[in-house]
Amino acid sequence: MANITRFDPFTDFDDLFKGFLVRPLRYDLEAPGQMNVKLDVTRTDDAYTVKAEMPGIKKDDISVSIDGSQVTIAGEVKKEKEEKKGEEVIRSERYYGKVARSFTLPQEVDEAKAQAKYADGVLNLTLPVKSKAGSRKLTVN
Repeated sequence: MANITRFDPFTDFDDLFKGFLVRPLRYDLEAPGQMNVKLDVTRTDDAYTVKAEMPGIKKDDISVSIDGSQVTIAGEVKKEKEEKKGEEVIRSERYYGKVARSFTLPQEVDEAKAQAKYADGVLNLTLPVKSKAGSRKLTVN
């Protein structure tokens, strides 16, 4: 007599798409060794302050772009970790890649007055709020 097995779509998901050019969904979005940019955003009356964790990235490999109220932080990661015993490589872990994070602020940022500082793996951004154009009353002739 044949054995009957129950199909579980959550555990057998990889088997469902075998042979197709479709990659199955995964719940863990980070690959092992991959870095994610973590942010703290605070606001005062006249500026936003952003602290972004970017450990292991050199200052020259970081770029910040501002377009209105959208801010993009990008960096290039170059990680190498290699343990040697004599001439034989025991373990080697390497990761090269780019990381980026974009977010939109509630108000537009004054790009000309924005400042960025990088120290100890933390990028500090000071993003002044663009002053609103004052309202003007028109006289009707």
